[in-house]
Amino acid sequence: METRPEMFCYQCQETAKGTGCTLRGVCGKLPETSGRMDLLLYATRGVAILNDLLREHGASSREADHQVIDALFTTITNANFSNDSLDGFIRRAFQVKDELKAKCAELGIAVPDAPEVALEAGPEDYKALEEVTGVLAEPDPDKRGLKQLAIYGAKGAAAYARHAANLKYEDDEVYAYIEKVLKEVSRTDITVDELLKTVLYMGEGGVKAMALLDSANTGRYGNPEITKVDIGTRINPGILISGHDLHDLEELLEQTIGTGVDVYTHSEMLPGQYYPYFKKYPHFAGNYGNAWWKQLDEFEKFNGCFVFTSNCIVPPRKTTTYTDRVYTLGVVDMPGTHHIEADAEGHHDFSEVIERAKTCAPPVAIEHGEIVGGFAHHQVIELAPKIVDLVKRGKIRKFVVMAGCDGRFPQRDYYTKFAEALPEDCVILTAGCAKYRYNKLPLGDIEGVPRVLDAGQCNDSYSLVRIAMALKDAFGVESINDLPLVFNIAWYEQKAVIVLLALLYLGVQNIHTGPTLPAFFTPDILKVLQEKFNIGTISTVENDIDLLINN
Repeated sequence: METRPEMFCYQCQETAKGTGCTLRGVCGKLPETSGRMDLLLYATRGVAILNDLLREHGASSREADHQVIDALFTTITNANFSNDSLDGFIRRAFQVKDELKAKCAELGIAVPDAPEVALEAGPEDYKALEEVTGVLAEPDPDKRGLKQLAIYGAKGAAAYARHAANLKYEDDEVYAYIEKVLKEVSRTDITVDELLKTVLYMGEGGVKAMALLDSANTGRYGNPEITKVDIGTRINPGILISGHDLHDLEELLEQTIGTGVDVYTHSEMLPGQYYPYFKKYPHFAGNYGNAWWKQLDEFEKFNGCFVFTSNCIVPPRKTTTYTDRVYTLGVVDMPGTHHIEADAEGHHDFSEVIERAKTCAPPVAIEHGEIVGGFAHHQVIELAPKIVDLVKRGKIRKFVVMAGCDGRFPQRDYYTKFAEALPEDCVILTAGCAKYRYNKLPLGDIEGVPRVLDAGQCNDSYSLVRIAMALKDAFGVESINDLPLVFNIAWYEQKAVIVLLALLYLGVQNIHTGPTLPAFFTPDILKVLQEKFNIGTISTVENDIDLLINN
């Protein structure tokens, strides 16, 4: 008799042995945490099925929409390690599902006969239900991989939808895409062909989610502009804010006015430096540190307090000294840290973290100098005439999209070496924390245009699409695939998955991804993706330069 693993998770690039974490997550997630996440997602599929049905009758629930996106978001890699927090999400999911059932009964709508809808359970039942709720409950590996690909895409889109909602930007259509996908992957009779269509459908929803968040961020904070960002330190105590939520950054900056505490950005919050709105705060210092995975060492030297607004938190070592100075928000939580709940209007009170920061020593500099960013779509489109001229004069040969995530694996040095090896007539377009592999290299510029154009966060990959569409029009070609543009994307977690699905939906061909292909890509799934989109993985720097640049 085959022994059931303690857990099974293969949603991130670093999954154990490239096949799946079965004893403990490489991220630090414990089996009892993984099991709770599986139960939460299963219950949330029931919520999605019911809310999708109610939407057909014009009676969907916004509370259910929020439960769906928050459940998906909190299960993203490196977001929530707290069993108590997850238990709260599970209870809320079953409560919302019961409310939707009651609403269906009130409207005379027949409730679907689906296991996800019928299930009634509590957080304590997670282990007993694992054979039903876990990833391996789908026995067919191809269907399993495609279902998870769609779910992981939905997780990325949900994260973007939550950040937009925090700024009061919501679109029922985005919620409908996510919930429809969860409904489709719950079908036991769904075919592989239907799942492939579902995956691309989620890609379409991802484009809309990224566009919504772009409208929210730029509508509130203005269009990012070319900015030199200090990577040194100041003499005041500091708070380091990490993650993706600009609304949280705004509230922290407002509440630290006149306190003598400086605010620094970290990792994916770096693009906050590019928005004109935030430049009015004199205590908004520079960016501290590098990609998320280096925080265990870099945070020890910061000395101050830390605020996590989204995923990318890393469980501490036994020797870590700063855990008690970490504050988490929203869907993020980790044992040993402090969680700040939002009020009914979605606002956070940072007074505790500010008072704590006042007692801390100033941060110790770990590097000096400046980095340049702010090349989102509005800024680059303004530069389009100059860029087109540089291409026509042979000064720029290729644009290389090197967006996506960074990670711990040593083979990710490939991206640094690839950037260093690029001919001097090539320009990198980037978004996401993958940029920390090369954004501090002395790559220079081409007649004033930097050779690394940083558009911002992973969700700002939408900017890269907008830039590509603008260049397509400027060059008068029929397709993005006809541009001097190639894709060499690094992936780690589910936001990179939704970016990939969005690109596939838009018909982008010849995408190379790495450092490894997802474990949920079975040979048959990969074959289909190669046939339809010519998707591939990285090889060596020399081979890929020859393939992507010299052809």
